[in-house]
Amino acid sequence: MRSVQGTIREIATQTPREIVAIGVSMWVVGTSYGAAAHGIGLAWWQILLMACVVLAGSSEFVLVSVVAAGGLPVVGALAGLLVNVRNFSYGLSAGRFLRHDRTLVAAAHMVNDETAVYSAPHRDPTKARAAFVVCGIAVVVCWPLGALTGALVGQVIGSPETLGLDAAFPALLVALALPALRNRETRWAALFGGAIALATAGFVAAGLPVLLSLIGIPLGLLMTGRRPARTDSTVES
Repeated sequence: MRSVQGTIREIATQTPREIVAIGVSMWVVGTSYGAAAHGIGLAWWQILLMACVVLAGSSEFVLVSVVAAGGLPVVGALAGLLVNVRNFSYGLSAGRFLRHDRTLVAAAHMVNDETAVYSAPHRDPTKARAAFVVCGIAVVVCWPLGALTGALVGQVIGSPETLGLDAAFPALLVALALPALRNRETRWAALFGGAIALATAGFVAAGLPVLLSLIGIPLGLLMTGRRPARTDSTVES
């Protein structure tokens, strides 16, 4: 069996544009976050520290938004935790290919929207793990760099929303998910999940529509008359 290191090099070589797109997108959105955090009075080192430790853009944006609206930082932190509840489901998915050894803690830190989407199309556990690592490294490097950039030039950027920097993040996820939509079951699941998320977005707490959209998976399987495929419970590590 090929080594994980060799598979990582193969994936990074075969999909350099995707990796670069992920890195640039994370840097751009991180710049938006850094500028917004600077606007509420956080020091550059606080912004950089939070970007490195939390490494969850949506949670960090929520914290900044709550504080900017006059809320307590602890309330913003709790709201950020609620938003990132979806990472629990990402972790369950990643558990099928991640090694259950001392590297698991570092890998868990890289569980996010980008790594989940980028590794999902790979059925082979070795390739999925390699894709996860390559994408995770891009996020770990580029998100804090973007946050630092935004913190240092925040006084020049002003309001990041007026520049549309926040649009890069969802646009990236859509671009990464498009290849998976060639599968009929995936298309139906995405349609149902998207409809559920849109229908509930205005009525439940931030972050929950993403979790509720998972209901689209069994609905998509029902539409195609298939049952979920059974997989081995043990993944070779």
